[in-house]
Amino acid sequence: MAAALIRSSISRSVARRNPRCGYLIPIQSFSSLSESAAPVHSPGQGERDGGRWSRLLLFVPGAITFGLGTWQIFRRQDKIKMLEYRQERLGMEPLKLGKVSPTSEDLNNLEFRRVSCTGVFDEKRSIFIGPRSRSISGVTENGYYLITPLMPLQDNPESLKSPVLVNRGWVPRSWRDKLLEASRNIVEPADLSKTDSQKSEGHSWWRFWQKKPKTEDDNASEVTPVEVIGVVRGNEKPSMFVPANDPSTSQWFYVDVPAIARAVGLPADTVYIEDVNEDVNPSCPYPIPKDINTLIRSSVMPQDHLNYTMTWYSLSAAVTFMAFKRLKQKSRSR
Repeated sequence: MAAALIRSSISRSVARRNPRCGYLIPIQSFSSLSESAAPVHSPGQGERDGGRWSRLLLFVPGAITFGLGTWQIFRRQDKIKMLEYRQERLGMEPLKLGKVSPTSEDLNNLEFRRVSCTGVFDEKRSIFIGPRSRSISGVTENGYYLITPLMPLQDNPESLKSPVLVNRGWVPRSWRDKLLEASRNIVEPADLSKTDSQKSEGHSWWRFWQKKPKTEDDNASEVTPVEVIGVVRGNEKPSMFVPANDPSTSQWFYVDVPAIARAVGLPADTVYIEDVNEDVNPSCPYPIPKDINTLIRSSVMPQDHLNYTMTWYSLSAAVTFMAFKRLKQKSRSR
């Protein structure tokens, strides 16, 4: 009641004629103006929800880093099981590969199993994978892996039944260049001399008297059986920085067993093994077979996963502490 009386009295006083302007101020316009002046601000539901979400976002980095640390724990357990599985497989007695067919159902279960096989290397169809570096006495040298088909031997009960691809080991770049140059220089003259000898024999009427039939001993002397002790392996998984293989130009950067087998004229399901024989001939040090201990090591070992776990958990604790401290400062400022 008092507010209404005050408003009416003010309206009557203002409603007098203004000598300068010559008009009257309406009473209703002033009363409406006084009623709408300076409303009191009260926080809405949207503002309260926005403040709550902003506080929760402060804890998102801590939750993410905590999840990464937990993921490293599971990765460590998987890595331990994988290395134990490899070590157990490599500790078994070598399996005679001649008794296993490439189409056998057990072939997929042979990875990391030591095998022994006897055959002869087809040097002309060798492939170089690389470049691959190797540290020798603290000096790093670039080189390649040498992969050669191991072919079966006829009339040899110990021979394998079908060809296999053998990673014979590491060779330096200079050794590869000399081998490629020697193969180009040797193959062509050999073919020419063979052609000339065949022509001379064709025009000699006494060739039947002079030509001696090849005996089994002569054939045996031309072929030297080789026994390979290796480990069955699969394809390599290249990183995103490794270029793609180019079989048309014989550039191989990683092991792709089906593609390499097709490039050398073998079936795509050819077995691929890595030579791990430790008996290296001092007179012929290359290629250097792989160390079997490298097969039970990984680029990231279980201890590394444990270090990563501690790092992520420490980062999570630090970020979460900073979030709590930030919220405490905001509450004090209010």
